[in-house]
Amino acid sequence: MHTELIFNGELSALSHFLTSLAIGLLIGMERERSPGSRAGLRTFALVALFGTLTAMLSEKATPWLLLGGLMIVGLMTVAAYFRVKDDSADPGTTTVIAILICYGLGATVWYHNEKLAVMLAIITTMLLYFKAELHGITEKLSRRDLISILQFAVLTFIILPILPDQDFGPYDAINPHQIWLMVVLISGVSLAGYVALHLVGKHHGAVLGLFGGLVSSTATTLVYARRSVENENFVSLAVVVILIANLTVLIRLAIVSAVASPAIVPQLLPVLGSGFALGAAVTIYWWHRLNHQEGLSVPEIKNPTEIRAAATFGLLYGIVLLLSSWLSDVAGSSGLYGVALVSGLTDVDAITLSSLRLYETGKLQATEAITAISLGIISNIAFKLGLVCFIGSALLARHCISGMLATAVGIGLALLILV
Repeated sequence: MHTELIFNGELSALSHFLTSLAIGLLIGMERERSPGSRAGLRTFALVALFGTLTAMLSEKATPWLLLGGLMIVGLMTVAAYFRVKDDSADPGTTTVIAILICYGLGATVWYHNEKLAVMLAIITTMLLYFKAELHGITEKLSRRDLISILQFAVLTFIILPILPDQDFGPYDAINPHQIWLMVVLISGVSLAGYVALHLVGKHHGAVLGLFGGLVSSTATTLVYARRSVENENFVSLAVVVILIANLTVLIRLAIVSAVASPAIVPQLLPVLGSGFALGAAVTIYWWHRLNHQEGLSVPEIKNPTEIRAAATFGLLYGIVLLLSSWLSDVAGSSGLYGVALVSGLTDVDAITLSSLRLYETGKLQATEAITAISLGIISNIAFKLGLVCFIGSALLARHCISGMLATAVGIGLALLILV
């Protein structure tokens, strides 16, 4: 019996070594194809196994073995590159780091974190393999894009942690931490679209509508409406960009709702989906009529992560949240719906997040929250349609009306069924 237990324990340990071997082979396979690398398939596989073996021995002897093994692997790898006399050769910094990570992943496997180790190994391999693509992205990022990323880091990791997570004010409606958390959420989604908008360049046609909608569908509508007046040949493209930006708002709100209030998503998605389906049908029609044109331009949209822009949205969200709490208490759901119609004209995110917040705190029923969100979307569509009619050309307005109304009608019909 004792011998059988020892044998079973050894088999259990063997599975750890096999996982480490797979991790080493995965990373080593990528490094094998790198001409300047001084470590390949076998080296990485052996390093991963060595990491697991050292972790096992450190449990039985001393933890210093694990640290010593890491130092030995690092020094041996660096020494291998020092022997290369050619100054033009690849210094191999990436490979050295990859080997150290491989050693660490091998040790991680022994401590029963196999899934984490495998996930990190895949991520490491992807970072190594997509070198050219990552360099291409960094070259396309402008100084303004990098500033945007740094500003988002300030919003998330400096301002958010210091704000008190406590309810203040009438109806306990104001929670600084929760409000700024929603600012971070909206800024993150907007930043993704903002950076992507500049990465796609000027020759990707209606794709601009997708990323423009993630940042600001209102700004995108305004820019392309103005362009339609300057050049009548631009109208077909402007229609598609505006309609896609309009549809992207629904995708954006679905993402935001899934993060802010997952419980309401199953009831909210049919409403958003109905508007998206009808609007997409009209958009596809205009997509087929689109003639690819040269001279496309990225719409000029403000950086969504600027401290001033973030603070403005946070203030607006706080005001809408306070008004929604007050009016829903004084005038019932009709008061909340009035706020939705007014605030939705300029910013549908604020009324959406405030409605979800009230739903999460038990101050609103699901149908009331969804109705307020839907009214905010319809109000926002009406405002953008007004921009198209008054700023854009008459031809643009005639073409956009069908798609934007189809989205509003789809949302309205689904809401009537729900209520």
